Amino acid sequence: MMRARGRAFRLGDLQLRILRVLWDLGEAPVANVQQELRGQLLAYTTVATMLRKMEDRGLVEHVEEGRKFVYRAAVTLEEVTRSMTGDLVERLFGGSLADAVSHLLDSRDVSREELVRLEQLIQERKNKP
Repeated sequence: MMRARGRAFRLGDLQLRILRVLWDLGEAPVANVQQELRGQLLAYTTVATMLRKMEDRGLVEHVEEGRKFVYRAAVTLEEVTRSMTGDLVERLFGGSLADAVSHLLDSRDVSREELVRLEQLIQERKNKP
């Protein structure tokens, strides 16, 4: 699997949905990816074209099995998550994690369990050497 350390990922909704399918399945031919995509119905050719474009960007890769192209993610969930959240914090909050968290706490319903979990994460981070 290709490692994309330091790469910035700016992905559209469909690209993320396709990657989620591939992360869940491990690998799949175009027809299976098309079938697993939830929401809007997409033509086989649309999914195949998007997979080719994503391969050109190094996001997915394929092997040929007979006449089928079987795709798998070439980037990990961790790489994409780290890049996209970092970009979001940088672009919307000037790099301030505190401002980003404050915004999320003010704009979303947060359960007591989530607040306890956030406090635990902060305490764990404080205790790191």
